[in-house]
Amino acid sequence: MDSGLYAACTALMARTDALDTIANNLANSSTGGFRARHTTFSSVLAGSGRPLASQLNEATNSYGLLGGSHLDMQQGSLARTGSDLDVGIDGPGFLTVKTASGNAYTRNGSLQVSTQGQLITATGEPVLGENGPITIPRNSSVTISADGTISANGAIAGKLKLVEFSATADPQSMGSSYYTVPDKDVVAASKSEVRQGMLEGSNVNPVASVIELINAQRAAEGMRHAMTMIDTEIDKTAAQDLPRVS
Repeated sequence: MDSGLYAACTALMARTDALDTIANNLANSSTGGFRARHTTFSSVLAGSGRPLASQLNEATNSYGLLGGSHLDMQQGSLARTGSDLDVGIDGPGFLTVKTASGNAYTRNGSLQVSTQGQLITATGEPVLGENGPITIPRNSSVTISADGTISANGAIAGKLKLVEFSATADPQSMGSSYYTVPDKDVVAASKSEVRQGMLEGSNVNPVASVIELINAQRAAEGMRHAMTMIDTEIDKTAAQDLPRVS
């Protein structure tokens, strides 16, 4: 394969992946507790470690790869709702939720009480306390202190299991503002406080994300045009120059 075509194809694939990531961020710009994911790119030089024939060869063999992505842990804004069961987290902490796939973590504190009296998320998963699921009598007066202690009608019903992630953790999205990390990267929260009657919004900046999306689209379109031009040149060589050699 022509090296220029390979470089353009690789760059197009990287930009396509970036477009998917940016589009997902924008789609969740109004999702409570959502964390944006940002892509990083790295430059790869084919033949690295051995000299290339010329500067032209070096230029055509240098191309960008999607180096990976990381979760933006910057806190979103807290908005007051007035609902006793809404909780916002001030700091890097996460609520612990029990799902069918195991424990997950979320900052979406839009909580409810199920018909069985369990504290659950907006999508129905039990919210875990330090001693397991939390039970709250329905229609009771609920207060939640800064450390996550929940009282119903003046009696302590449980304490929210707040956790934080280690500096090396790479949280992976499970959808619905849920994230998962290995157990070794989960520690008890020490820098976070609960704010009752508030909810955290998404930390996606819609304006910046739209600009990022446009730039990624332009880059992808440029790579597509480059591939077309290179492919046309290869066809021209095959159709005109090779017959002359023979």
